[in-house]
Amino acid sequence: MDEGARKTMEWPPPSASPSLVVRSPRQTVSLIRNRRPHRDWDQSSRSPSFAARDHGPKPSEVYGFVGSITTVIATAVYLAWAYTPEPVLRSLGITYYPSKSWALAVPSFVIVAVALSMAIYMGLNFVATPPPTSFSTIFDENSRERMTFSPAMEEEMPIEPISDISIDQINDLMFGGR
Repeated sequence: MDEGARKTMEWPPPSASPSLVVRSPRQTVSLIRNRRPHRDWDQSSRSPSFAARDHGPKPSEVYGFVGSITTVIATAVYLAWAYTPEPVLRSLGITYYPSKSWALAVPSFVIVAVALSMAIYMGLNFVATPPPTSFSTIFDENSRERMTFSPAMEEEMPIEPISDISIDQINDLMFGGR
């Protein structure tokens, strides 16, 4: 092989620096973090908010972007497979694909699974909640009763400590002593 053919087959090309060749989102993030900007001014004069913006995108942002693009592409492929007639798929050379009945079965399964999970979640909350007649709905191990203070103590403590309002006071406030 001559010298010219060998240069055209090299990857990455000699004109491109190896730091600009990117193969994955994780590598993109690491390259952005490792790259140091060339500034003409003094680094100590930069404000903290400017320094915080200098670090590039967060990995969660990159993965979120890649995930959203993947979701859009998968949805487009799913809809194309679901609505394209089988003879058209065969004429395009696509012969290995799932049965069209799965186009209805998978979304139906997902909807039923979400509805059942919500029903089970609500049912577990009802089972875990004590009945309305239980004293545990009024008092528990963290309840604090209001302390009574003498007038001499009020001068020392201008702010009352945190406490629960008793059920008698709540009934008085809500129903006015009927």
